Amino acid sequence: MSRDAIRIGHLSTMYHTAFLLRGSALLAEQDIHATWTLFPSGPDIISAMQAGRLDLGYIGLTPVIIGIDRGLELACIAGGHIEGTIIIAGKDTPTLSECGSMQEFLSQFGGKAIGTPPKGSIHDVIVHELLQEHGRTDITVKNYPWADFLSDAIEAGEIAAAAGTPALAAVAHRYGNARLVVPPDRLWPFNPSYGIVVMREMLEKRDLLIRFLTAHEAACEWIRHDPVACARIVAGTTGMVDEAFVMETYRISPKYCAALPPEYIASTLKFVRTLHALGYISRPVSENECFERSLIAAVHKGPHHYSAGIADK
Repeated sequence: MSRDAIRIGHLSTMYHTAFLLRGSALLAEQDIHATWTLFPSGPDIISAMQAGRLDLGYIGLTPVIIGIDRGLELACIAGGHIEGTIIIAGKDTPTLSECGSMQEFLSQFGGKAIGTPPKGSIHDVIVHELLQEHGRTDITVKNYPWADFLSDAIEAGEIAAAAGTPALAAVAHRYGNARLVVPPDRLWPFNPSYGIVVMREMLEKRDLLIRFLTAHEAACEWIRHDPVACARIVAGTTGMVDEAFVMETYRISPKYCAALPPEYIASTLKFVRTLHALGYISRPVSENECFERSLIAAVHKGPHHYSAGIADK
């Protein structure tokens, strides 16, 4: 019997379940054949979905909100991970803990720039909100098309710090040109680092999406309960990093689940307010426009597991 086909867009973010699903039999067990396409950023995935080249995407919620404001019929149907933004800076830069307060921490970057992935990415929005909250109009945000450029930009002196995923901190630690200065739980509590997103016309394929989310939920649980095995699969799938590197990213930001609990929704709506204040969107986008919760509710029953962490073996 032939498997149902689905076209998936994903990022290089290795703690997303994309690489785990690519490298395991979880989708095959659900009779799904996936075609995977790697993109440099969430906004690029949104553009591909708009062009009809994708059925489903792994995307931060800020590009989704911007897309909805522009008239795209998008829906987040599941979560996956929270608190996935960190800040790195040069080895001699005092950390947030060493500074004692965010205001004092930010003061060292006056007249300088903080780098982030593209405008409208979740990391870009979090940094803008942080600067606005603390009145730091003397610090600029410099956007890069690929997050991979950020570490080199610090070394070159183009930027004083950078915001990105936990992998950015792992790169900084491994290659020694920078270090983690703000951990993920100190930036924006419960911020949704990514969601599973579809064009709303895909909601007609409810059975296919429920089977995909069953595999996605199983992958989230696998990361929580046996991260070492998952790290081995992800490293083998990417072919670019080793198992220890993947484990380090898991440990830096260990909050995994597929559910869409109220805290996830509330944090997303805070993003909406920030996006509107920044002028990235023309109006407040509503919860019902962003989310379709019935699919994951059928798959993930009971309380969420984001706060449970991982089994650090």
